[in-house]
Amino acid sequence: MKGLLLAALVAYIGWWLWQGPKHKPRPMPPPRPSEESAALAVLGLANGADEDDIRAAHRRLLQAVHPDHGGSAELTRRVNDARDLLLRRRTPD
Repeated sequence: MKGLLLAALVAYIGWWLWQGPKHKPRPMPPPRPSEESAALAVLGLANGADEDDIRAAHRRLLQAVHPDHGGSAELTRRVNDARDLLLRRRTPD
């Protein structure tokens, strides 16, 4: 009985290794210009803002729109998404 269970386990592990991961991570596409300009508008920045400007604008806005300070979760999400999109654009792969 133990031999049968061991053989089934080895067969399952072999099958699992042969199949490989089901979901391979896909690289993030570069942001479209309209998304980038919208993110800049959310943060109140001009085109060509550097990483320090993005982080400073994010910090300043987050203090105003955070739910703990009378803002809303939706506004916080928009500010965070804008920061993430703009910083991802500047991160070298």
